[in-house]
This record gives sequence, C-alpha cells and structure tokens, in this order.
Amino acid sequence: MQNVFENLKPANVWRYFDEIMQIPRPSKHEEKVSAYLQKFGKDLGLETLSDSLGNVLIRKPASKGYEKSAGVCLQAHMDMVCEKNGDKVFDFLKDGIQPILDGEWLTADGTTLGADDGIGVAAILAILADNSLEHGPLEALFTVDEETGLTGANGLATDWLKSEILLNFDDEDEGEYCIGCAGGIDTTVAIDYTTRPVPAGEKSYRVRVYGLKGGHSGDDINKGLGCANKMLTRILWNGTQDCKIGMARIDGGNLRNAIAREAWADIVVAEEYDARFCAMVKDFAEKIKFEFRSTEPGLQIELQPIDQPECLIDRQTQYNLLDALYACAHGVLAMSREIPNFVETSTNLASVKMDGKQIHIATSQRSSVESAKYAAAQKIEATFRMIGAHVSHGDGYPGWTPNPNSRVLKVGVDVYKKLYGKDPVVRAIHAGLECGLIGEKYPKMDMISYGPTLRGVHSPDERIEIKTVEMFWNQTLAILKALK
Repeated sequence: MQNVFENLKPANVWRYFDEIMQIPRPSKHEEKVSAYLQKFGKDLGLETLSDSLGNVLIRKPASKGYEKSAGVCLQAHMDMVCEKNGDKVFDFLKDGIQPILDGEWLTADGTTLGADDGIGVAAILAILADNSLEHGPLEALFTVDEETGLTGANGLATDWLKSEILLNFDDEDEGEYCIGCAGGIDTTVAIDYTTRPVPAGEKSYRVRVYGLKGGHSGDDINKGLGCANKMLTRILWNGTQDCKIGMARIDGGNLRNAIAREAWADIVVAEEYDARFCAMVKDFAEKIKFEFRSTEPGLQIELQPIDQPECLIDRQTQYNLLDALYACAHGVLAMSREIPNFVETSTNLASVKMDGKQIHIATSQRSSVESAKYAAAQKIEATFRMIGAHVSHGDGYPGWTPNPNSRVLKVGVDVYKKLYGKDPVVRAIHAGLECGLIGEKYPKMDMISYGPTLRGVHSPDERIEIKTVEMFWNQTLAILKALK
C-alpha cells in the first residue's frame, strides 16, 4: 500500500503525525499516547514529566545564544474526537486511523482524522527532535481530555510551567491568530421512563435522519447546519400528534461538542394511521430537505420497516420527551454587540441516548460573556424541569480574554507579514480553547493560538489542507527564532 505521507513536507511533522494516527487516543483513553510521548522525551534525553491525569511535560534547553530568551511553552492536546460514519466498522480503542489523500487535502476513511489536535502534537515532536533549530528554553505541554471537558488543562498544577509565553496549536484556519475564546458549560438531562407493551397489529418502522455534515459546536454553530436531533424530533412530535405513534427507542448524536449528524427512532403505528404516517414522513422529508438545501445537500430522511420491538416507552414520557426536545433551544442565541459577525452565545443539542432505565440528553452552552453562559444553561434546565427531568451542569470552563497588546502577537504578526507578504487575521473564536484555563492558572502567561487549515472537525469529513502545514511549520520556527 502506498504511503500517503511519502512526499509531504515538512517530512518529520508528517512522520510523527502518521505515528500518532496509529495510536488509539479517544478522550479519557489517552494512556497509550501518553506513554508514547513520555518515551519520546526520555529517548531524546530530555526532562520528561507526567501528572496523575496523564498530562505530559517535556523540557528542552535553549539553543546556543538563546539561553537568556523568554521561555516558550508549545501546547497541544493529545486526545481526538471519535466519530465515524454509520456503515463504517471501526474500533477507536483498537484501530489506527486510515489516511486518504484527496487532492490538496488529507482525510480519513470514514472516521475523524484526528488532525485536531494530532497535527499540533506532531509539530511539537518535530521541534523537540531537531537540534538545528534556534529557540529559547522550551516546554512541550501535551494535555488530555480537551474534547470532552478540558480536564487535563483544568487539573494542571499551578507550579508546573516555567514559561512566560505559550503557543497553542489548536486553531483551524491558517493565516489567523486567535487571542480569545468563549467559555463553556455542559447541561445534561436524565428522564426516567417505564415501558408498555406493543399493541397488537401495529406496524413497526425506523425513522432515520442521516447524511448531515455535523461539525464543531462552537466554530460551526452559525453556519446554518442541520441538527439531526432537532429534525428527528420534529417528525416524531408531529407523528405523535397526528398519527398516535408509539416510540420504542431513540438515538441521536454522540459528542457534546459536535453537531449531531445522524439520529434514528424505532416507532410503531396502528394500521388505521399507517398510510397517513408514511405520507407525513415523506412530506416532512421534502420540506426539511428544501429548508436545508444550501447547507445540507447530503441530507437523507428515511422510513424503514423493522421487526416489532419488545416494548414501548410509556406514553406520558414520550409526550413529555418530544415536547421538551422540540422546545429545547439549539444554535446561536446571541451575536456580539461589539464585534461584527461574532457569535456571543450558543447552545448545542448534542445527543439523545437510552440505557434501559433512563433517557439521557447531552447539551453544551458557550458564551464569551460569563453571565450569558450561565443564563443559556439555565434556559435548557428550565425547559426540561417543566417535564420533571433530572438536570445537572458541569463545572464549566472560563473564556480567554483577548490581549491586543500581546508581545507574542506582535512578533507573530511581524513574522507572518515577512513570510507571506500580507497581514494575518487577528480574532477571538466562539469555540473553547485550553488557553482560558491555562491563563486562569498562569495569569501572566502571554498566549496566542494558531495552526494549519482544518475543515469538518469533529466529523468524518475532517480534513487538513496539506500546504498549510508547511506554512504553519515555517511560521512557528520563525516565531521561536524572533523571540530572542
């Protein structure tokens, strides 16, 4: 089989990315990649530390002539979002990612690629391994569990880092520097239910919504993308009202920080309502596909006959659940009043799951205004409390306040102009970054975030633009050299 990385530059960055892709590293299961990183540092003879969470810190002395330069921390997270297409057979706890070259892009075969943030990790390893580079004292910080709670950054000791400057490699647009981000909080819901028998003579179907793009619940929340959970709920709510359907099971979305791409429900319908329900699903499929014709061209809504389920959710819980899901906010809640075209507050109806006793709903809220973040979470809480659900909130994480007078930002802007003859974009983002938590623990740390161009992150459409990796690499080496 051809090595897709054979002619890609810079060779060492792609080499380490290839190695990382073969190591299972779902969030909260980073043991293997943490061990790999610790061995990497020790094999180079560098000071290598790890903490109880699995975070790894590797220190590299300054190159000759840079001993008095400010210390720089290079930071990336080692975990990845694990999403796959419904027909893809793949075990993220065992299997290595299968890369595919697609013109000027690198993607994966039916799964997330893991370039978020594997490419950042790979670039740091290439810097650690290359003794020809010019730089001050370096610390390489690799954090765990960024994608499902930022627990690695949240648990970081306040006396671990010695650096004055931090370069975070978790941005997704080449040609920009991020200097601020939104804070976030998770709101989870549990709904108790009982079961009832399936009435005799009922027809059984699976209603399936799929083919959506999905995407990042922060960066992509304002792009008009569809949420499979909301689409499915719309059909089920109307089916319950007009055709008296019974619901056996519902399953939609997966990750709190991804917009749901797929959702399905198993239902039954009485013979007398069967034709009406089938026509209703067809009608809604046409209407929803028309509504999302420009942003979700791959959307599919299907009704498939299935074997009769063993039991149904009790009717009152079904009514309550669908009412609350239909009423539950999803998407942009407020735009910034100060920054043009910048999302201030949003919420994501991420997943709906069942475990035999309860229905579990995961949502996440983001805002660059702390009070608005909590107000958004309370809005979701109020929606589900009206049906008697159990609602809880995560600890949340802080935003990162922009510092337009940052020294490292000025260096980065100057470097970019010299390298590429144009000004980079300087902005804050609606997504969450570990910089907020790191800045809370190290308030004097001067930080920027940047990286190569990624698209479709948190979905099987994730891809990285190959040429931007070399641009990101050259930019980083020039910044380190200029920080003398």
